[in-house]
Amino acid sequence: MKIMSKTMLVLMLVMVVNALSYGMIIPLLYPYASRFGIDAGSLGLLLASYSFFQLAATPIIGRLSDKYGRKPLLLLCLFGTSLSLALFAGAQNIWMLFISRALDGITGGNNSVAQAMVADTVEPKNRPKAFGLLGAAFGFGFLVGPAVGGLLSSVNLTFPFWFASGLALVGTVLGLLFLPETNHLIVKKTTKNAKDLPMNLIDWRLLINVLRLPTVGLLIIVALLFSIGQNMFIIGIQLVTVDVLHLSTLAIGSIYAANGLMNILSQTIGIKFLLRYVTSSEIVSFGLLFSVVFQLLLGVFILPVWFLVILFSYTFVPPLFPILSSLISTKTKPADQGLILGVSQSYISLGNIIGPIVAGYIGSYYKPLMFFTAGAVFLFARAIYSRTQNN
Repeated sequence: MKIMSKTMLVLMLVMVVNALSYGMIIPLLYPYASRFGIDAGSLGLLLASYSFFQLAATPIIGRLSDKYGRKPLLLLCLFGTSLSLALFAGAQNIWMLFISRALDGITGGNNSVAQAMVADTVEPKNRPKAFGLLGAAFGFGFLVGPAVGGLLSSVNLTFPFWFASGLALVGTVLGLLFLPETNHLIVKKTTKNAKDLPMNLIDWRLLINVLRLPTVGLLIIVALLFSIGQNMFIIGIQLVTVDVLHLSTLAIGSIYAANGLMNILSQTIGIKFLLRYVTSSEIVSFGLLFSVVFQLLLGVFILPVWFLVILFSYTFVPPLFPILSSLISTKTKPADQGLILGVSQSYISLGNIIGPIVAGYIGSYYKPLMFFTAGAVFLFARAIYSRTQNN
């Protein structure tokens, strides 16, 4: 399949929907949830509930997509996102907030299913660019999400959530009409190969067993560590910009928007340019080392001017998640693409839980230590990644 095809366009729309719904929530979640008695401490639990349920559900969704097809699982996940946002907007108590975030996490496997669809249809040599396009679509949604959320909140505080819910529903309909099935085992009706795939939805040993796979297991560990470090960095930025630099919400939103813009450029033009001169493996090695240096500089220079200059420089870090996903995909058998990419996404979700909790605890005592710890995590990831070069 060509990189830019009808399937790819629909998948990019899915990524935009995901990022829009997530980006719109960021500036509005705390003011909205505080109506129901959510304080700073319980806000962390509310955020972690999504990642916790996504961690548990994504491998199951990935395996189901291997057995029953990518399209139905992707549409189910999109509809779940729409329903969860509607529940969040119409919440009457704190428990409805948690239920809606849990539902969004349970049906939050659309990223891994979309990646599996790319793996089904794009040649291995073109997958880094294809995964980069998915990442760029997510970056675009994350770029405009906070701005759209802030604008729509002028109507009322719940309207942005209703809007995001409707957008996810539109994405579901478009996927139903225009997205083909890409799982070749399902398309060919070879039930001997497809429906007889081993299926154990409650086998949590899978998360450990996958780590034992040659190369793939190490790459998934690298993705986990990178997720932890990235989330520590994100929480660190929030704490420093508010508590130390005392920036306005408009300024903080502008930082997110600038970062989203640079992500779009790096995951489209950037990946294409870099792959002309270096390999995917070299990009990951450089990106992890650059992240180490960057975090150390942030920890040393928590001052308004220097901090923002160093923060902007981080936008030049190569986009590692799509490249890691591509490397994992090329090392995985076709019949297991959904499963392995789903497990990989689950470990990334685990990082989404660990990173904020650790960073929040450390930041309450000494904020520079958040960045020093993140740098140590990236350094450990680089050491693990170097082992994959010997396999």
